[in-house]
This record gives sequence, structure tokens and C-alpha cells, in this order.
Amino acid sequence: MSDGSRTGAGAAIGGRIPRRDALRILAVAGAGGAAWGLGAFRRSGPVERSRILMGTGVHLTVLGPDRDAAAAAADASLAHMAGLEGLLSRYRTDSEVGRLNASGRLAEASPALLDVLALADRIHRMGDGAFDVSIQPLLDLYRDRLGLGAGPPGPAALEAVLERVDQRALRVRGRSIESRRPDLSITLDGIAKGYVVDRGVAVLTGRGFANVFVEAGGDLMAAGDKGPGHPWRIGIRSPRPGISIQARFDARNRAVATSGDYMQPFTADYAQHHILDPRTGTSAPELASATVVAPDAATADGLATLVMVLGPRRGRELLEDLSGCEGYLVGKDLEVVRTSGFAVV
Repeated sequence: MSDGSRTGAGAAIGGRIPRRDALRILAVAGAGGAAWGLGAFRRSGPVERSRILMGTGVHLTVLGPDRDAAAAAADASLAHMAGLEGLLSRYRTDSEVGRLNASGRLAEASPALLDVLALADRIHRMGDGAFDVSIQPLLDLYRDRLGLGAGPPGPAALEAVLERVDQRALRVRGRSIESRRPDLSITLDGIAKGYVVDRGVAVLTGRGFANVFVEAGGDLMAAGDKGPGHPWRIGIRSPRPGISIQARFDARNRAVATSGDYMQPFTADYAQHHILDPRTGTSAPELASATVVAPDAATADGLATLVMVLGPRRGRELLEDLSGCEGYLVGKDLEVVRTSGFAVV
């Protein structure tokens, strides 16, 4: 199986450190300029909500002529996302992930956890193991050593921990999940936040709101438009100080996620950071950031982490082969590699 398939994960579902504050939203609807459609809607403006979930800020913008209905839909969306956090967080001992890590098995896993693990398994196979949800012991090793001021782990320590990293040891049969290794520990940080965004959007669209924007720490879904004929405009933050926005692009019914070495660097030069190659135990060496556009946020989330590990050449090739996916990749030298369909504005 596979939420970081031997790949790097970020800060955490329900954790203390935001994993991705990478995308700056440039055109979230405001009460005046983004209002469109009926005159009553222009007077009332969009409904916006914010809440801390999954260890980061979650922001919703809902456009529609009935402000009361939009507000009720936004509140229902946040409540649903909070419920999913309670299932998928590794920081909560009562979550399904927490119980799976503690006992090595779940007899009745939720559809949400099964969905996330199935997608993680596909991404794991796409990258030949460069994404692996069982990477948590490796992240713990780095954080323990760096917390003591000991520096990154050496080859012997990495080799010992890498024996515990292999999501293929998770066996899913029906609704049951069992680990074939007693010391397996998973984290869904590299994929579940996007899944939660998708489910939040589904609540909104299910209530009839087609023009919505849901963002969680840089993972986002831009559905519909922010105005007649005007898609949502997204800005990609530069991975290095000195430039606030690296590029801008428009998104309509597309999800976006960014991974970057600057989000949780272990060293000042960004050479050591939290996005680890689960096959080697070392930080992804080539890219400073990877922004992926995909049909859904869970896929964008997982692919952004995977592409960071694969590097610019292999990452671009992978995205070119995936329908509906594009990428904007920034190297350590700030050289940009884009897929053929990624259009900046």
C-alpha cells in the first residue's frame, strides 16, 4: 500500500507544523469585484470561512445568490473535513491511522481511509517506490537527531530505519487492513490533506454551489469561476527569499498542490529537508519546489511530493503522461521546468 509511499511527507494531518504554505491565492473573491450574477448576490457578497484543521489554516470561499444557504454549506463542509481529520490524523491516538499504527490492524476501516490508501498505492507504483506512506520512522529519525543537535543521520542509522519503510507490507482485504510488519508506522501527510479538500468541495457542490474555492495550507481546489468568464488566479510562491511570487496561472475546476524544500528545512542551505526519498533515506536533492495541477486535490497532493523526489526530468515525464495533470518545477538553481500544458499568465 502507500501516504508518502516511501516518499517524503510534510507537516501533518492534525499536526503542529503546517506542511505547505506554498500557494498564495491572488484572486479569492472579494465582496465587490468578485461578486457576479444576481443583483442580490452583488449586495451580499461571497461567504468566506476559515478554521484551523489538519495542522494548518483551511479557507473556504463560496459564491452564490443565497448567502444563508452558502453559509450553511460552508459550515457543513468544514464540519465534514473536521470529521475526516479525526479518521486520518496520525497525531490522534483515537483516529484510524493512530489505531492502525498502534495495533497493526483495523477490522473495519472507513471508506475514507481505504480511498486514501488506494490512491497512495497507485502513486507508490507510479514512482517505483519513491512515495511511501510508511516513511514515518524515517521522519522520526531525522527529527529526533536534529532536535538533539546531532545533525542528519549517517548511513548505518539510515539503513536500520529503511528496513521498516515499505508500504507494501500493508494488506487490505475488503474493509480490513493489516500490517505484515509489527513495526510499520504510516503517515498520510503527503496525500490526505488533498483528499480532505476534495471531500469538502464535494459537500459544497452537492448543495448546488458550483463556484467555490477551498484551500488548506497550499493544497487547493478551484471549482467553477470567481466571476463570469474569469477563472481563479493562483500565484506560486518562490522557493527562495527575495521574490514573493514565482509565477501566476489560472485554474478552473482544477486542484493545485505544492511541495518545497523550504517548507521544513533541516539545514540553512535547504540541502536537508523533510521531503525524503524513502528508497535512500536522504532528502530529495534536485528540486526546490514542485507545483502540480490535477483533476483532484488528493492526486495533486501526492504527485507534488512524488515529483519532488523524482526530480525535474523524471517528474516532468511522469506528469506529461498523466491525463489532466501539469507541473511547474523549480530547481535548486531556480531553473524552471514546466510541462507542455502549464500556461502562466
